[in-house]
Amino acid sequence: MEPTFLLVIAAAAFAMSISWLSLFPIRKFARTLGLLDRPGGNSSHAAPTPLGGGVGIFIGILVTVTLASLAALPLASVSGEQQGVTLPVSGWFSWLPETWLQTAAVYAPGVNARMGAIWAIIAAGAVLTALGVWDDRRGLPVVLRLGVQFGVAFAVVEGLDIRLTAYLTSGWLTTLLSMLWIVAVINSFNMLDNMDTLSGGVAAIIAFSMAAVMMTTPDPGSDRPQLLVAALLCIVGGAILGFLIHNRPPARIFMGDGGSYLVGFLISVAMLMATYAGGNGDEGPRPHAVLAPLCAMVVPLYDMTTVLWIRIREGRSPFLGDHSHLSHRLVDMGLSRVAAVATVHLITLTCGLSALLLTHVTVLQALTVLGIVGCMITLIAILESTQWRG
Repeated sequence: MEPTFLLVIAAAAFAMSISWLSLFPIRKFARTLGLLDRPGGNSSHAAPTPLGGGVGIFIGILVTVTLASLAALPLASVSGEQQGVTLPVSGWFSWLPETWLQTAAVYAPGVNARMGAIWAIIAAGAVLTALGVWDDRRGLPVVLRLGVQFGVAFAVVEGLDIRLTAYLTSGWLTTLLSMLWIVAVINSFNMLDNMDTLSGGVAAIIAFSMAAVMMTTPDPGSDRPQLLVAALLCIVGGAILGFLIHNRPPARIFMGDGGSYLVGFLISVAMLMATYAGGNGDEGPRPHAVLAPLCAMVVPLYDMTTVLWIRIREGRSPFLGDHSHLSHRLVDMGLSRVAAVATVHLITLTCGLSALLLTHVTVLQALTVLGIVGCMITLIAILESTQWRG
């Protein structure tokens, strides 16, 4: 288990480094590229700030996945399960421990088998990144944005057969729910992007939490950790960490719609790619484990749901930005912006740890875990409910 764990951590660290480095030139040329967020409107910053953080995140993911794909090709021909085998590609990776190479060789055939799907997902992410960047530059109609998002979601669900399978047998229903899940997650991260490090931090916590779920929930077909999905989530989380170095207060660059669309899409699709209820050794299946993604996503979905409810209740358009988000409501309660962001991050981490626990407990214990999460969110809703009253 240790070499497997180190492999995904190394992938995250590499993606973080590439993302961090790539954002320096993006920050420098943001004004020339028209990626500049100016004060005014619903913006709360005092000075013009570059957008385009999502481009750096995408570059970090793209470079890391490219190198991982190239590394998997020669390793796939080696039977890494044979202890003591001399790998013919060891000269390429002579600086790596032999145990890492052995572990990588075990998973390389499976990675190669699904690499076409991974690259299709990366291409779909590129489309959404481009959509978000163009929206950052020019502004796009809501109908167009949602239309492209639903179109990309449909292509992934139907074209790649990546869909929700939570014991549902109806094809059209699973297609519809899977598309709604992808679009909802995309827009939940987009709506949460209203304070420095907020949306990026929440996304990184969820990505790493779900990666831990994948590393500890075996694939029923191989009884091994779900390394491919875990690695994808860690690469996304690592690229976000590279961006967060630039985004810490006072932010030198914002994620922008391109970044929130990208990370929301990749996290939502990775969750659909995973297997949750295949069983955990001799302990038997865990059907309730399919709720792990929903548990991890509680905070972004809670923020999106309450914001839409507040806007509709007050007779305003649900698509026009304002200061009714969870983070803003916490500030209205007396917290500083930094404290509000830290509070949201801590709630997200609690939900992420609950999602991890959910996959390893009995049904009765799972009800307890879900009850704790529900009580925590209800408590937050009660404490901040005074801010919703007109």
